[in-house]
Amino acid sequence: MDSFTTWMLRGLNAKQGKSRLSQISDLIDWAPIRSVLEEMYDNKSERGGRPNCDVILMFKILILQHWYGLSDLEVERQMADRISFMAFLGFPDPFPDSRTIWLFKERMANTEKEKLVWSELQRQLDAMGLQVKRGTIQDATFIEADPGSSKKLRGDNAKTRRSRDGTWTKKGNESYFGYKLHQKTDIDYCLIREIETTTASLHDSQVDLSAEGEIVLRDRGYFGVKAKGIDFTMKRRTTEYQLGELDKERNRLISILRSPGERPHAVIKRVFEAGRVLVTTVKRVSVKMMVTAFAFNLYQLCTLKNARII
Repeated sequence: MDSFTTWMLRGLNAKQGKSRLSQISDLIDWAPIRSVLEEMYDNKSERGGRPNCDVILMFKILILQHWYGLSDLEVERQMADRISFMAFLGFPDPFPDSRTIWLFKERMANTEKEKLVWSELQRQLDAMGLQVKRGTIQDATFIEADPGSSKKLRGDNAKTRRSRDGTWTKKGNESYFGYKLHQKTDIDYCLIREIETTTASLHDSQVDLSAEGEIVLRDRGYFGVKAKGIDFTMKRRTTEYQLGELDKERNRLISILRSPGERPHAVIKRVFEAGRVLVTTVKRVSVKMMVTAFAFNLYQLCTLKNARII
């Protein structure tokens, strides 16, 4: 893309005014994330090799993809068509194609670098003064996948487009197939602080994201399993335990305090359209959920900035 074309596009983008997308580039420091992602490649060693695409460009493409609920092919088309996308990406030339985007995500899944990227984001949130103060909310939500209709075996060697690691589970009268996103959200700023992706059949209570000395609010699904943190889990009636009036009032208060924890689920599923996945393994879903949670935190940081909290 020549300098004159870039100049024209920058001018057109400036006329569109400020949007969430135009704000997020300056919200965090991308340099430490670059250092983490560049470790996925070894073409700068003695072996050499073809230069890879800029890793921050690739990661920002994933942010766009998950923020707008786009497929690999669709994000390839739109970043070459939408001026706001070009500006966010820094007007790259050429644009990576859908195959390159898929391979980048696959490399992240195989190296598990998404965990280090997530840790770096949390470090930066703390550095902004957004540490967990009053406590956290832990919850889980289903991420559905295609169970398929074939009776072929699943597994790493299964040649199928169906979910290989997804499992069935039931909640109430509804059956779900796929995965489960466990997350911990802070009460004060509604930022996601911890995530874990599992198959759908793993019970919520088997995942404890709390930290020692930290208040954690949890619903009835976690009742009976002690948290590492200061446990404020809603109680439920069992054959061995009957709820008293104090228990009911306690549950009501916890429910009120827990309500902001539903916002990440709503945004992730309704705005980002990430409640259903086409990728086929837990590793791939973990990468997708990390980028989705990363995108949500950027979304929330824009809200906090506009409210002059940061």
